[in-house]
Amino acid sequence: MRPTLAAGIHRLADPKITLASAASLLVGTAAAARDGPLAWGWVVVCVAGIFALEVAKNASGELVDYDSGADQAVAPADRSPFSGGKRVLVDGLLSKRETAAVAAVAYSVGIAAGLAVVFAREPRVLWLGLAGVGLAWFYHSPPFRLSYRGLGELAVAAAYGPGIACGVYLTQRHAIGAEVLLASLPLGLLIAAFLWINEFPDYLADRASGKRTLVVRLGRPRASRVFAAMIGLAYAGALALPGAGLPPATLLALLGLAPGVAAARRLAAEPERTARIVPAQGWTLISFVLYAVGMAAGFLVGS
Repeated sequence: MRPTLAAGIHRLADPKITLASAASLLVGTAAAARDGPLAWGWVVVCVAGIFALEVAKNASGELVDYDSGADQAVAPADRSPFSGGKRVLVDGLLSKRETAAVAAVAYSVGIAAGLAVVFAREPRVLWLGLAGVGLAWFYHSPPFRLSYRGLGELAVAAAYGPGIACGVYLTQRHAIGAEVLLASLPLGLLIAAFLWINEFPDYLADRASGKRTLVVRLGRPRASRVFAAMIGLAYAGALALPGAGLPPATLLALLGLAPGVAAARRLAAEPERTARIVPAQGWTLISFVLYAVGMAAGFLVGS
């Protein structure tokens, strides 16, 4: 394997971005462990399938964003470790054919893992799996092009919140518990907030290429206020969860509040300067990771 091919595949499997699916997997698995013993083999199958779909989405999205000009339009001053696409085509690490091949293999692995769960473990996972594959493909691709029509943020909140967490729980417990559903809603909102803040450095490139994200539609100053509201709503929801029947220990999810607030304050102060936004992007990632770790610990401690 030539070095650029290996580097390109590594970028498509970006560990920073796959933390979103890992966070939801953690919450769903911890909730399932609270309610009974885990079938660890099926945990591994779920992890492999979801990770493969993550890579597949990134690869197919690269092709669409390259053809639309969105990735090429990102100015050097607006490049960020968290946004601007994976740039495997822009930087010449992979060809279009190679990127399409990675997408095809990764979609095949993800779908195969899902079908294994459907036929050998829990048939009702089929509907969540179909939704997950559909959102991964149509996030960028026609005819829906969700991320180009201001629907990508909602898709991310649904997929990385209830979609993954409830799918993992359903695989283990053969039902969807109200507790895991409630716990996954603030997490989905926090992961959507991570996408939201990552759209700020791409604002000019997205606008120029016709990628009408909600940040583009609102403009960066107003979108920064919406970001703060998303963080506040997510943690207000987390604070209310014990009152809805979750273990009091799930308040450990509030560990993510401080970096979330810090990110909101930084973004509100500097919504149009990428160099100043990058730390806030990192704090937003830390926020949802700490939420997931705290929520998982709360489920296990409260079991």
